[in-house]
Amino acid sequence: MAGTIAARVAVTRGIGLLVVWIVIAGVSLSDLAAGIVAVMIATWVSLVLYPPGAEQIRFVPSMRLGFRLLIDSVVAGSDVARRALDPRLPLNPGLIRYSTLLARGPTQATFKTIICLVPGTLSIGSAPDGTLLVHCLDVAQPVVPGLARNEALLLGALGRRRLDA
Repeated sequence: MAGTIAARVAVTRGIGLLVVWIVIAGVSLSDLAAGIVAVMIATWVSLVLYPPGAEQIRFVPSMRLGFRLLIDSVVAGSDVARRALDPRLPLNPGLIRYSTLLARGPTQATFKTIICLVPGTLSIGSAPDGTLLVHCLDVAQPVVPGLARNEALLLGALGRRRLDA
């Protein structure tokens, strides 16, 4: 049974990494051989560094999270570009505090990385009370609801509803 789970995890990770390779490099037969070798090595490394266990990443919720991050990146990137090109548009930079449901550890570190993927926001650490400190280009924007939505999507992708165990 454990071998079946490990094989399924390896295949799933390999397919996911191959999709990432194709998105980055495009579909080119000349690059496909290098992509397959890179995917095999990356899959092996991922299995060594993060072996299959009780926690499994959920495919459909992960795709929802990825799609949401893509949308957020396009919308926020357009807003940042507009503000950079039109000096009349106001910037209202500052820090916000976000109370996360995530305990400190790998999942919270992943969430902090997700925060940094959206243009206009940057996770700069945690306050002593455990809240996350997020720098924003415009604190008047609805940043907290977006963070809550992305946190819920991350938890769904991990098959969880609340804190790390």
